[in-house]
Amino acid sequence: MSGKDRLQVFPSRMAMAIMKARLKGAQKGHSLLKKKADALTLRFRQILKKIIETKMTMGEVMKESAFSLAEAKFTTGDFSHMVIQNVNKAQLKVRSKKDNVAGVLLPIFESFQDGTDSYELTGLSRGGQQIDKLKKNYAKAVQLLIDLASLQTSFVTLDEVIKITNRRVNAIEHVIIPRIERTLSYITSELDEMEREEFYRLKKIQEKKKKIRALEEKRKAALRESGIEMKEAPNILEDDEDADLLFTD
Repeated sequence: MSGKDRLQVFPSRMAMAIMKARLKGAQKGHSLLKKKADALTLRFRQILKKIIETKMTMGEVMKESAFSLAEAKFTTGDFSHMVIQNVNKAQLKVRSKKDNVAGVLLPIFESFQDGTDSYELTGLSRGGQQIDKLKKNYAKAVQLLIDLASLQTSFVTLDEVIKITNRRVNAIEHVIIPRIERTLSYITSELDEMEREEFYRLKKIQEKKKKIRALEEKRKAALRESGIEMKEAPNILEDDEDADLLFTD
């Protein structure tokens, strides 16, 4: 196993515990990021469906608005100068707010009416009904444009966040977790090898002690046969009684 395939750690019980904790954290993080990616993808598909529906509706509304403008001009004549004279400030304004989706803030645009209608007297002499229809159609078109802008902005934002989240999920799944697992496998194999070496070493020591003990017994037996009596040194750890100590002047 090459060093690039695993983390550079010293094989020990402590390192194994640390790697297990890191593996658990990586798996938990992968699970949470996967859930986040699924939630964002679900919202992404919903927004895509709404964009398609809004664009189809937008085509119909813009076509109807264009016909209303033609009808109003045919009935009333050119009333653009009247509109320009009455323009002081925007009546339809846009404000934005944030929508939190799995930790991602999506911009939402909504329109609101500021002030009264400055064009309510336009077409009073003739064509008032056509102009009123024209205002309603274009107000609906503007509302759809605002909704479409909100959806498109959320679409682009979600697309970028989903790409980043999926890259993180893939990195954890295919790089980080396998590397930690290979490191754990390396630590386990090294610890097993150390245990085998320790067992082999202890076994060799025991065999060596047995051989030394057997040679010592043979030497003692040979000395007994030759008539030499050997006294073993007393073991101070096994003596039950100690000699009295007398202190004299």
